[in-house]
Amino acid sequence: MTYSDPRKILVQLQHKPGKLKKYLKHNMPRKRTGGRLEKRCDRCGNPRGHIRKYGLNLCRRCFREIAHELGFEKYE
Repeated sequence: MTYSDPRKILVQLQHKPGKLKKYLKHNMPRKRTGGRLEKRCDRCGNPRGHIRKYGLNLCRRCFREIAHELGFEKYE
């Protein structure tokens, strides 16, 4: 069996249900339910510098670009 791509292994294990079940249990990536990569910018998809306050769900760069349109003002 080749181990370079998990999809190739799944094709080879279709005829071996016991080994397929064990492989899926231990080796397939799991769905992430939290953390930094789960929260992404709605506009550009960037996971860094994420602003969730007030339901914005934007990264800091996108927020700076459209803040004035949203009604935010810069205090000096």
